[in-house]
Amino acid sequence: MKSYQKLTTTVPQPAACWVEEEGAASTPAGHGKLAPWWVGSGLLVAAVLLSAITVWVLQQVSGGWPGPALPPKCLLVPESHRFDCYPERRVVVTQELCESRGCCFIETPPPAGGKRGVPWCFYPPDFPSYTLESLNQTALGMVGLLVRREKAYYPRDIEMLRLDVEFETDTRLHIKITDAANPRYEVPLEVPRAVKRAENPIYSLDFSRDPFGVLLRRRATGTVLLNTTVAPLIFADQFLQIATSLPSKFLYGLGEHRGTFLHSLDWSTLTLWARDVSPTESFNLYGAHPFYLLMEEGGDAHGVFLLNSNAMEVALQPAPGLTWRTIGGVLDFYIFLGPDPNMVIQQYQQVIGFPAMPPLWALGFHLCRWGYGSSNETWQTARAMRNYQIPQDAQWNDIDYMDGYRDFTFDPQKFASLPSLVEDLHKHGQRYVMILDPGISSTNPHGSYWPFDEGLRRGLFLNTTQGQPLIGQVWPGFTAFADFSNPDTEQWWLENLQRFHAHVPFDGLWIDMNEPSNFMDGSEDGCPPGELDSPPYTPAVLGDSLVAKTVCASAKQKASVHYNLHNLYGLMEAKATASALIQIRGKRPFVISRSTFPSQGQYSGHWLGDNRSQWKDMYYSIPGLLSFSLFGIPLVGADICGFSGSTSEELCTRWMQLGAFYPFARNHNTQNEKAQDPTVFSPAARTAMKDVLLTRYSLLPFLYTLFHRAHLQGDTVARPLFFEFPWDVATLGLDRQFLWGRSLLVTPVLEPGVDSVTGYVPRGVWYDFYTGSSVNSSGETLKMSAPLEHLNLHVREGAILPTQKPETTSEATRGNALRLIVALSQSGTAWGDLFWDDGESLDTFERDSYSYLVFNVTQNIFTSTVLHASTEATEVTIGTLSIFGVREPPSKVLLNGQEKPFSYLDNQVLTVSDLGLSLSQGFSLRWL
Repeated sequence: MKSYQKLTTTVPQPAACWVEEEGAASTPAGHGKLAPWWVGSGLLVAAVLLSAITVWVLQQVSGGWPGPALPPKCLLVPESHRFDCYPERRVVVTQELCESRGCCFIETPPPAGGKRGVPWCFYPPDFPSYTLESLNQTALGMVGLLVRREKAYYPRDIEMLRLDVEFETDTRLHIKITDAANPRYEVPLEVPRAVKRAENPIYSLDFSRDPFGVLLRRRATGTVLLNTTVAPLIFADQFLQIATSLPSKFLYGLGEHRGTFLHSLDWSTLTLWARDVSPTESFNLYGAHPFYLLMEEGGDAHGVFLLNSNAMEVALQPAPGLTWRTIGGVLDFYIFLGPDPNMVIQQYQQVIGFPAMPPLWALGFHLCRWGYGSSNETWQTARAMRNYQIPQDAQWNDIDYMDGYRDFTFDPQKFASLPSLVEDLHKHGQRYVMILDPGISSTNPHGSYWPFDEGLRRGLFLNTTQGQPLIGQVWPGFTAFADFSNPDTEQWWLENLQRFHAHVPFDGLWIDMNEPSNFMDGSEDGCPPGELDSPPYTPAVLGDSLVAKTVCASAKQKASVHYNLHNLYGLMEAKATASALIQIRGKRPFVISRSTFPSQGQYSGHWLGDNRSQWKDMYYSIPGLLSFSLFGIPLVGADICGFSGSTSEELCTRWMQLGAFYPFARNHNTQNEKAQDPTVFSPAARTAMKDVLLTRYSLLPFLYTLFHRAHLQGDTVARPLFFEFPWDVATLGLDRQFLWGRSLLVTPVLEPGVDSVTGYVPRGVWYDFYTGSSVNSSGETLKMSAPLEHLNLHVREGAILPTQKPETTSEATRGNALRLIVALSQSGTAWGDLFWDDGESLDTFERDSYSYLVFNVTQNIFTSTVLHASTEATEVTIGTLSIFGVREPPSKVLLNGQEKPFSYLDNQVLTVSDLGLSLSQGFSLRWL
């Protein structure tokens, strides 16, 4: 049995087995006895050996520990590098159990608070793994054969695996490991297919032959990004595990969870299994996103995506190291080399798909609650918002609009005026959105509820193993669950929506409970015995069972069993819903979904679920929206002011200020709590809420352009500070502030009873958004004044933000003149852009029905260049230029050579008004 060893290339081997460093000459695989994987330096070697010798001496002096003496190979493994050999929960791991797996057992004191700590049972360096038996060149990379000669400890070990490596692009590597003999379930996600091998990859790839392992390095720095020899590869039918060392502790992603944006590597486990539960730390939540971003020393970044939809957990440890464990499918990895974090996320979305361009109204303010009780009460809220002239683009209803909580119905008494309400919203340039659940009521008399009758007739529901519709329980009582993996279900879903739209012409859809959620475990009849509902290994899911508060994993769907498809349920429903909206309305769809999976940004946005009206929930929303920025779902936000519990005026005011800068901004509230829409508060609070919404609406041209860049190339909208300052280690843990794009810094108040806020201001000049006054930061934490009516916003030097005079709807706002805010850099330059179209038509960029302008400043000359024009641009004018950071008072300002009046303030702000320039015309403005 070989010890784990680093690759060597000094001992020639037969020509049939080559180990390649991509981009260099091929070199033969080696068997040289090198240092074990966990030895990083001579000092570590000395420390570990000294520790082992000390333990051995103590054993001899004391007559040994109780039980057999520990093998030296076990003592040599440092605590931080102990990879768990017995990850099962709810099991007291004994020495006997551990050693039955061939692993090392050393008890360590458990950490406080009941958390998991150093594993007592861990792999010895010589634990048997796979051997790389052959490796051959292909047009796109390599194909290899992996063989395991000693069985591991889970049933149905797969002895021969196929290794496929494709050098897809210079910054993207694809590594796939699957059964060499038999097909296995793979995620039905469309991914790009490489057509030629990368010519100049910025990575190098080596393999260890025995034990098999992957060693991936960044060429420019030599940094080891992946080293999978740190623990054995295990590939059984229902237990797949692969581990790697990490080059740093700065790891992000792996959703959906509540916690800090930067993950702790202190023996934490993140479980990915879609679950309906109020966001709580350490629980698996609504969506599954097996993707992480890691920041390396020096500011480089890379990302890793495991394309697998089965129940999964990712174990993090302080080595630093990471272990993927999944209970089905294949190991299908994409690695993205960046090298900066923005590029990593763009490269990830090149694989999963870029997000859809939302309609402009989706970026306005949305208002909802569960418990309006009637359409008249809903209508009254919308009228009150208009009376106070508070911006609002969309009014929503939760499940109380339905008749008996049944989809595609509305209560004929309490919501009789719903069609009139929707008509009124449309007259005022507003939109209507309502909730839908995937559970279809199954207890109505035959012929009285078309959605169930027709779904049953067409065979469109999840079935039990006996072939009958699986019946669970959701809001309407007993329900069947639509099978969105069946293409025929999309047509049935469309027909149901068409029938309802004929009565209530909704504009967007909110799809909830689509994990799918079930008020009982499995079904009304439980779940059958077997290894789908009770697998040999269950990841650390809430409830300790795959069927907890969802349907049976053994349920049959058209594409596969639910065991494989569970995490895809929300994605498949979102895809069907977006398709139906396009066919019904002929415009860009607006869908907000609770459950999500990679690629879902193409079809929907996401809200962060049933949060609480607490200060900590407001804070946790920031890591939540930043994480979904990584996941390619930029249209994201939390329930402003909190969903459950009662908010306070101070909390709701501060939350409205933060929420005005969520990409998706919706205030939502539960039933039986006091109202929390802006109209119900004191005049002072109401004014503060109105003012921050007007600020958001003034920034809609900027925000809309950011979404265009997200749709076009995968840029993030809400952005972590380290994306723009990756070399600044002070930014790596920041999650109480964020950027819009690269240039607008949001520093919200997240604590009660304060009138100031501390925030980090990265190096450079930043301008107060409201006044244009500047602060020149060396990269420091600053205390900022923050009375209750004020949200701190700062514009980064070198930026040009397109803004607009705000109105109470996005439709009314878009007719107003533009104001361009220019934030000069220290060298007197600035750049910005603007994407403009009709705000709702499908594929305007793809059909060339848009305008795109670029703004530049250099040497005191502002230039607007029209790179693409459409008719919509002729209807809008540029009215004002505000230039921040003009150090000397100008003597004159020339617009296209003609002198124009201007104002200049002591805080170095130059303003030129009444320009009256058509957006479709380029121009230049110069100050002397």
